[in-house]
Amino acid sequence: GISTILADYYESPVAKPYADVFYQESTLDVDAIRTIAEKEKVDFIITACTDQALLTMAKVSEELNLPCYIDYKTALKVTNKQYMKEVFRKNEIPTAKHATLTEFDEECISAMSYPLVVKPTDCNSSKGVKKVENLDELKTAFNEAIKMSRSRTVIIEEFISGDEVSVDVYVKDGVANVLAETISEKIQGNDKFIIYRALYPVLMTEDARHQIQVIAQQIADAFELKNSPMLIQMLYDGEKVYVIEFSARTGGGVKYKLIRRISGFDVISAVVDLTLGIQPEVVVQEPETRYISNEFLYCSPGTFDYVTGVEELINTGIISDFFLFKWQGANITQIENSGDRVAGVTIQGDTIAELKQKHKYAVEMIQVMDTFGNNIMRRDLLTDIDYYDKK
Repeated sequence: GISTILADYYESPVAKPYADVFYQESTLDVDAIRTIAEKEKVDFIITACTDQALLTMAKVSEELNLPCYIDYKTALKVTNKQYMKEVFRKNEIPTAKHATLTEFDEECISAMSYPLVVKPTDCNSSKGVKKVENLDELKTAFNEAIKMSRSRTVIIEEFISGDEVSVDVYVKDGVANVLAETISEKIQGNDKFIIYRALYPVLMTEDARHQIQVIAQQIADAFELKNSPMLIQMLYDGEKVYVIEFSARTGGGVKYKLIRRISGFDVISAVVDLTLGIQPEVVVQEPETRYISNEFLYCSPGTFDYVTGVEELINTGIISDFFLFKWQGANITQIENSGDRVAGVTIQGDTIAELKQKHKYAVEMIQVMDTFGNNIMRRDLLTDIDYYDKK
């Protein structure tokens, strides 16, 4: 019952066939989005999974007096890593030692220990985020990050060793409800923090789970979030959890499907309902299966044409979902951030052995073809699922 108007800066994004109207405009172009909204006489503007588009949604909604679950002032706070870190510090929310710089100053990081992580304050999808081991690498990463930052501001922080845990939350009437905790596995040997797998469940102590619940509530209180989705990126060192960053949105890409399989809660429908003035009920159910993995497919350079093997894998129950992120004819150049993934699949199992067996078979069957008939899928990046073998 809702007519959709899609804005995207690509000419043929994968969502285009599903929209009633399409405009080739960047979601970060506030003036362009405002013009579209006025021309089309829209009832609301919505984004679900991206930090910076959240700002556009909040700003234009406020200017045009349209319903929105977050105001512009709050959206600024939850999308700027510099401000975020200041709030963490003031509210004693555990996070890494850090410094915020607009110009490189070695003195400002003199009390910090390598390795360090460099990130623009206002980018998403891990754009510009790099791990560095020495001063020369730090200077290079800083110069690259500051070019990507619209505010020309960079955060440098100490690297905390441990598992990266993605925590999805829905805040209702000020109460933080934890929906799902998943491990975000990154490409091995890569300094750019690119996710290739989201894995459930996270093996952690009950005390650590309690820490997550307490921190989620602290963040909701500190940023005065009353009714909102929330994504918190954390690190778990085996005893304690630390916050990397968070945003008032749900996980990107198709994370909402994984959340639904884990908790039974449809966060996308909840955000739409919330925008329409309907308060969603938050009822967390048991997960569909004991073990669930979202696997993301990356490719060597080439022009993407199609993916094979998927239909048979779905029909035989090897995979439960397939998602396409790129369109036919998309030019694949290099793997720089999470936005470079071409496709993804969901694999589920009631036992670890079942999950591993299905994963191995799926990796062998799936091919991503370019326009010359070559399989360009980086099969080497889909490493065996071995997390659960670790003590």
